Amino acid sequence: MTAPDTLLPRDRTVILVLLVSAFVVILNETIMNVALPRLMADLNVSARLAQWLSTAFMLTMAVVIPITGFLLQRLATRTVYLTAMGLFCVGTLLAALAPGFVPLLLARVVQASGTAIMLPLLMTTVLTLVPAQQRGAVMGNLSIVISVAPAIGPTVSGLILQGLPWRFLFVFVLPVALAALAYGARTLRNVGTPRPVALDLLSVPLAALGFGGLVYALSQVGEGGSGLSAATAAPLLVGGLALVAFLWRQVVLGRRDAPLLDLRAFRFPQFALGVGLMVMAMIALFGGMILLPLYLQNLRGLSTLQTGLLLLPGGLLMGLLAPSVGRLYDRIGPRPLAVPGTILMTAVLVGLSRIDTATPIWALLALHLTLSGGLALLFTPVFTSSLSPLPPHLYSHGSAILSTLQQVAGAAGTALLVALMAGRAAQQVAAGVAAPQAQVAGLHLAFLVAAGVGVLAVGLALGLRSSGAAHPTATDTATDEAAPLAQPGD
Repeated sequence: MTAPDTLLPRDRTVILVLLVSAFVVILNETIMNVALPRLMADLNVSARLAQWLSTAFMLTMAVVIPITGFLLQRLATRTVYLTAMGLFCVGTLLAALAPGFVPLLLARVVQASGTAIMLPLLMTTVLTLVPAQQRGAVMGNLSIVISVAPAIGPTVSGLILQGLPWRFLFVFVLPVALAALAYGARTLRNVGTPRPVALDLLSVPLAALGFGGLVYALSQVGEGGSGLSAATAAPLLVGGLALVAFLWRQVVLGRRDAPLLDLRAFRFPQFALGVGLMVMAMIALFGGMILLPLYLQNLRGLSTLQTGLLLLPGGLLMGLLAPSVGRLYDRIGPRPLAVPGTILMTAVLVGLSRIDTATPIWALLALHLTLSGGLALLFTPVFTSSLSPLPPHLYSHGSAILSTLQQVAGAAGTALLVALMAGRAAQQVAAGVAAPQAQVAGLHLAFLVAAGVGVLAVGLALGLRSSGAAHPTATDTATDEAAPLAQPGD
């Protein structure tokens, strides 16, 4: 993962450090998913309690990310980076040493706090350092972090758990994270000049209740697959009301140039379009990440490791294609890439809506590879074309909005698709259909709805266009202004 050679060496170093660090912390986000059965046995906890190790991580991300817009403006780059990676390393060490479930859960919260800061920091730094006409190549590397790291997390976890205790999931990650922290502390310099912006204290709990409540409720629906209940309706209602209050307050504060999360980014049509397209792409991505493993393990009898290995080539393909897609973006713009990407994504989801218990494994692998190729064509154009039109003072807010909605879209996509699958399967069983056929019918409905979302995504992709250099990139001014703040080795 490297930045274009036209960048200054010190700028390439900054971006490389952040790319590697972000890859490590986001890989960790999904590494626990396949370890839950082992943890249930070793820590003597129920499945619902063990699931909190993933739910709490997602919740913390949803709560912390909206605050990063403020942090990235108020604090120096080195301070934000050292805080993020320091939290992640401390959380990883505590997780490796955790004597029981509660300490492990708290360690995951600490990890997630660092992870939540890293991705907006990476996006904002890329936007600040890289000229608009060269951003595609670097954003291609960024899409590796966003799409490939979560995809290969379960495979890495499965391989480790084949012969080692669950603690080695964290023992494996910790040296890499510490090395990234040490290298970053030695070489990373400040980018841009911090501003003395004020923190609106009322917006913080509103954001926590709003985004946290929605993600929690949606993740519980997705886990149970049985639709809304009192346990999920209450946080959904509280989260919805808090989110409305949060959005209203941001609009009011925006008039005084003091919002926690500046919603004026949505005044830029390409940003609003890109956010909508990203939400739909995340629903499709999570469809592949959640529904396919359920099908392969419950209906085809594959082990966790076999499932991870089957899905691994798709994640690797996204990683291999991302840099080339980024370079193509710089040459031909977003629409010639995103439109074929959404069409491929939709076609695969239609194909997946027709699979059954006799579908050959090679056909499933081919479908997943095609889906991964379509998503690779989509992610870089979406991130680059949506963020590039923003003026520099909105970079941090746009990055925070995009990262927050990724978490909400992931939870919503999982909840929607799993609930549809489980609901249709329950209807079929009640009608006397055998359980395997009922589960297949549920999968068909879920993938068909995901394909419907894909059709909408095709329409949005037709509206993407190159943003050009509509606003100054701050490449020169920001780096010159930052020079007195810190130099490599400070």
